[in-house]
Amino acid sequence: MKPLNILVTGGAGFIGSAVIRHLILETNHRVANVDKLTYAGNLESLNGVSGNERYTFCQTDIIDQAAIESIFRQFRPDIVMHLAAESHVDRSITGPADFIQTNIVGTYVLLETARKYWLGLDEQRKGAFRFHHISTDEVYGSLGPEGLFTEESNYDPSSPYSSSKASSDHLVRAWHRTYGLPIIVTNCSNNYGPYQFPEKLIPLIILNALEGKPLPLYGKGDQIRDWLHVEDHARALYKVVTEGAPGETYNIGGHNEKTNMQVVLTLCGILDELRPDHPKGINRYDQLITYVADRPGHDQRYAIDSSKIKWDLDWVPEETFVSGIRKTVDWYLSNGEWCRNVLDGSYQRERLGLVTEAAP
Repeated sequence: MKPLNILVTGGAGFIGSAVIRHLILETNHRVANVDKLTYAGNLESLNGVSGNERYTFCQTDIIDQAAIESIFRQFRPDIVMHLAAESHVDRSITGPADFIQTNIVGTYVLLETARKYWLGLDEQRKGAFRFHHISTDEVYGSLGPEGLFTEESNYDPSSPYSSSKASSDHLVRAWHRTYGLPIIVTNCSNNYGPYQFPEKLIPLIILNALEGKPLPLYGKGDQIRDWLHVEDHARALYKVVTEGAPGETYNIGGHNEKTNMQVVLTLCGILDELRPDHPKGINRYDQLITYVADRPGHDQRYAIDSSKIKWDLDWVPEETFVSGIRKTVDWYLSNGEWCRNVLDGSYQRERLGLVTEAAP
């Protein structure tokens, strides 16, 4: 494929860095990484590609319209892959303001900048331009015991996080319907894999277990999620943005429905095998499981129907949960320095998301 200029927002984050690693290592495209570098952004996740001549980094907040317009003028993107977002549900409960600013206002700034830029392109580049908005299955709300989310599912977000992502989804589609901007939206299930910030379930459990700390499970641990390996997701996103139809939505799932309890028990079993020198006082890691009060408004079940991307774009995940989760544990065991560096003092794996006072 002819080399393209691909602008990635949030490229120092968990999913964004996986996308950039894929673009630099597996394609010939040029990449501009636009990231504010919040607590969850870590340039060490890009150490393997950051020295490549096709990679550029811009430390910029996406709500800074002047800075974003300057980046568009200088980089001249053919594709925008918008991943920058505040993404942790618990944090959105106690501090929703950042989610409104980044996820809604930031998306608006990018859309308006992209629209004006797109209108100034020649006809060939204008026809090929894409604005790809990466979103979540949480915008659909909670499923009952049966059924799957499809691209036609009604929106019913529960948390400030999912509500802010639902808002940004609607903005993106409105810019397509009103202005003709060629957009694509993807909604994915729960991602896991290397370089994930340890506020999320899987890295939190791994790191706590190794130190003999409690393994917190909300409620009964019976909430169900569909788990998608982040490198499968990165491959899917590239396929969508280069082969998908403008104006379309594609759901991306891993075909791995598991309860939180099943996930934690699987992690404990792998750690029992790979790190049998247990912390003092236990002889199995699952002895550290601790039940804590459930998250306010916690959705019971998410599950994605990925048949559209399978049949339209010939994408299916390569990792099973068994293969992906073992690779993930191996990575965290082999990358202790990354884990130590990312925990810079602002987050020490404490419980977040408790409603104890009025949110700002």
